[in-house]
Amino acid sequence: KLDKARLDAALSKMVADGRVAGASALVWQDGQERYFGSAGFADREAQRPMRRDTLVQIWSMTKPVTGVALMQLWEQGKFRLDDPVALHLPEFAGVKVADKTGALRPPSRPMTIRDLMRHTAGLAYGMKPGPADDAYRRLEPLALSNSLTEAGRKLAQVPLLFDPGQEWSYSASVDVQAMLVEKLSGQTHEAYVRQHILQPLKMQDTAWTQPETNFARLAATYLAGTDGRIARQPDAQTRRMNFDPARRLTMGGAGLVSSLDDYMRFARMLLNGGELDGARILKPSTVRLMATDHLDPSVKERFFLPTKGAVGFGLDFAVRTGQPKTPGENRGAVGEFFWDGAATTLFFVDPANRLTAVF
Repeated sequence: KLDKARLDAALSKMVADGRVAGASALVWQDGQERYFGSAGFADREAQRPMRRDTLVQIWSMTKPVTGVALMQLWEQGKFRLDDPVALHLPEFAGVKVADKTGALRPPSRPMTIRDLMRHTAGLAYGMKPGPADDAYRRLEPLALSNSLTEAGRKLAQVPLLFDPGQEWSYSASVDVQAMLVEKLSGQTHEAYVRQHILQPLKMQDTAWTQPETNFARLAATYLAGTDGRIARQPDAQTRRMNFDPARRLTMGGAGLVSSLDDYMRFARMLLNGGELDGARILKPSTVRLMATDHLDPSVKERFFLPTKGAVGFGLDFAVRTGQPKTPGENRGAVGEFFWDGAATTLFFVDPANRLTAVF
């Protein structure tokens, strides 16, 4: 059951407790809208309320969109999932693994495209201590002043954290997926996604490059400080990523701005087995493949993935594999698949209950 009053109260409490400036949520089930609610502010300082058409930076919720783009090309026979990445992107042919002292050695096997999609490639993301992440932070491959090609060249200079397939570690691998989209399609990643996903799904608000007129609809970004209070981040950061014509990088792993209803169209497409309102984006079997846990049980090191609950990882989605064992663990139906974003955005697709939600 969906209790609107309970959901409204939950959103309002998030705002009242100072966890967020504003929040909104949308739920679809059995082909119809079951819930919409919002609370708080898109811009707390200007007292601009969180509305249904508010635009937000979705950060890593960009990753599933890039994954869908790449899997469209897989359906066309452009690559095999177990192809070495270097077969299509030769700059990655010489990548080495760094041990804790920084000594380099060849990997035990090449990283594959499947490794990229399940975060087992060994690539860094600047999130950890150690030689590989130190090199990542020094080279800044995902600086907005780099083109995607330049980002790839720099990423290929960063040592791997581990042998491909041995661990799960969140990384810049989805940006390499975007490079593959460009190489295999002959289009820029931004143009390919717009033509083959966003336009067919009528996602009119979703883009890396936004018109200046949309800035007035964009939510400000707030981050929690060490005191637990949220503080507004400079608007210049957001402007540079989405409204500055000098930006060169289109990331595969972040950068999209979207709205609640727009991203719900993407989520509904996945719930419907790859199709929405007559637009076929993926085959049902491809969606099932992406939404299936691809992590071997022998992969014990999984960085922060266990904080998501009893989950494994498919192709650019976390996949729920079991019910929670403790009261503090995230709840959900076995078989649901999902991902979230740095600014506290989230979506999940729950085939068992024929339901999808965007927050």
